[in-house]
Order: sequence, then C-alpha cells, then structure tokens
Amino acid sequence: MHSPSPQLLRALRTSLRHGSFCQPCRSTPPSLPSLPSLSYPGLLWHNNSSSSTTSQSRNPRIAPRSQPSKPQSHDRGPPSEERTQTDFAELNVLRNVPTPATAVDACLDDGFHLDNGVKITNGDGVLLVGGEAFAWRPWQSIQDGAREQMVNEKGQFEVPEEVWGLLSVVWPRPDILILGLGSSIFPLSPQTKKHINSLGLRVDVQDTRNASAQFNLLATERGVTEVAAAMIPIGWKGR
Repeated sequence: MHSPSPQLLRALRTSLRHGSFCQPCRSTPPSLPSLPSLSYPGLLWHNNSSSSTTSQSRNPRIAPRSQPSKPQSHDRGPPSEERTQTDFAELNVLRNVPTPATAVDACLDDGFHLDNGVKITNGDGVLLVGGEAFAWRPWQSIQDGAREQMVNEKGQFEVPEEVWGLLSVVWPRPDILILGLGSSIFPLSPQTKKHINSLGLRVDVQDTRNASAQFNLLATERGVTEVAAAMIPIGWKGR
C-alpha cells in the first residue's frame, strides 16, 4: 500500500476539525504516527504503532495438517465379491485334461516313479514312448559298459545308434524327443544328433528334472504319441 498524498492528508485533517466520518480502524501506516484513528474507503490505519496488527494476527494461525499415519496392517477390508475379479485358477487351460499315466511323478538318484505306480530303480534310466515306459540302459551298449563313457573327450553326449532302436520301430513316430542327462546338461555329439534327426525326431536336451517337467506338460497338451522322453537318473554324472 502506498502512502497517502499530501492533498489527501490535508483533506483528512480538515474533515477532523469538522468532526466528519470518525470511525475506529484496524491498522495504520508508519508514516502517520500523530494521527488519531481514522477510517477511509480503501485505507486502514491508526496512530498507535504498538497496537498495529498484521493480517496474520487478525486471523488465527491455521495449524499445518498432520501426515496420515502409516497403516498398521496389510488388511484391505473384506474380500471383493465383484464378478470381474480375476481368478488365476481359471487361466489353467489344462486343468480338466487328465495327466498321462506315464507322467513322471518323482525323479530319484537311482530311478523314477511314474503316475501309474511303476517304479524304476537300481540306477536304470527310463524311455517313455507311446504311453509306455521302458527301462533304459544306454551305457550297456558301450564297450566298457561304464556310464562315464557316454560323454566323449569333447564333453559331448555320444552313444551308439542301437540305443535308439525302439524309436526306429514305433509307429506313429513321436515328433519330439526330450533327453534328460542326469543332473547336468551336455551337448549332443554331431553323430548322435544326426542319427536322432534321421528318425524324424526333433531333440531337446535338458537336465533330468527339467526334462521330466517338460515331458509332463507336453504329453498332457499334445498327447503321448507326439512326445517321447529318454532320461537318465539324476544320480548319474558325466566326467
């Protein structure tokens, strides 16, 4: 607010002498310490500087809002009854499809347990073809008969062709062969991979645990005639 002009001050003093519009006021500018309390449209002041108040003193100070307290629990109220709520169990499109009898129920160090109750033990592997389970001993086709000999000097899994003899006579022939090589993964030698591909099969190499899980899924989804598995117990380890 600017100080009043000299003309306005003279007019005010003249008005005071005649006793016109004398009313109490609420504030005063420091430039007029000797004037009595006056009221003028657009101007507010009085002559007592010690009793001057500011806009903050005229209005009570508003205390700042306190921050909301942190929730004491993770409870978010009663469960929702909305029909649009997602049920993740409904996303399993295979929930009503029966699991194949030859699905692998457990992988052991020395064998396997199947869903049909068959137990393969004594360190034998398993060959799952066309909904049937066969004990599989690929190391017996090697000259020394040692399991370690199934991994060649280059660190590749390599066995003779007669190991895959059953896959050459089964019909209809599976589309994919899932190969589980114990607790580790070894690449196939070019000769072994070439022979499996010559039978019309694609091959997927994994460790035995993951190979079992993938066989269970694919056999449920596509059927046991489309998927075959050849797996060595997880207790076997290559070089």
